[in-house]
This record gives sequence, structure tokens and C-alpha cells, in this order.
Amino acid sequence: MVHKAKSDQEAAEVFIKLVGERIRELRTAKGLSQEKLGELAELNSNYIGQIERGEKSISVYTLKKLANGLSLSLEELFAKIDPANHTDTLEDIISLIQERPIEEHIKILALLRAGLDLKDGRK
Repeated sequence: MVHKAKSDQEAAEVFIKLVGERIRELRTAKGLSQEKLGELAELNSNYIGQIERGEKSISVYTLKKLANGLSLSLEELFAKIDPANHTDTLEDIISLIQERPIEEHIKILALLRAGLDLKDGRK
């Protein structure tokens, strides 16, 4: 997901949502319910839901508790979160494709779709 922010407040809201999305992604990948993560992180499961929906700004200590509950380091928790990197990467991809002749765009799209299908286990 690509987010753009126009102010510090918007940037903070985007970041909070990205952190919540990342926590949900990691929790579900580990097969944990919000209740189980709450137990492991010593946090209320309703609070976990609010964090995952981006409704709560949380402390560094709460982030550490969540990382511990997920059996991850803070570095692993924050991997892939920086919204600036997401935007820059997408812009780099678009720029690279735009530099190619228009005839190649269909081939590039087909390769991208094939790669994503392979990643997702589709044939």
C-alpha cells in the first residue's frame, strides 16, 4: 500500500496505520489471534485490535511488548514499514518502466503478473 502525506499530522497517521497493518500481517502469519497475541504481549486484545486498525498511537515500550509477543526483534517488526521507502520504490519502478519503449509495457506487465502469480502460488 502506498501512502502520501501532506503534513506532519498526516505523516504520523500514515505511520500509525502502517505499524498496525504490519502487526496484523505478522500476527496472522504466525497463526495468532488477537487474544493470543494479547496474552503473549501482556496487552488487552481489544487494544491489539485498535493498534492494528491504526486507531492508537503506541509507546516504544508497547512496541517492544508486541515484538516480544510475536517473537521478533524491533528491527524485524519495523521491516517494510517506512512509508517513504514504499513511495520511493514505487516511483522508481514507474520511472524505470516509463523509460522503456511503449511496446515493452505489455511485456513488462505480463512478467510482473506472472511473477506475482508465482509468488502467490497460482499458475
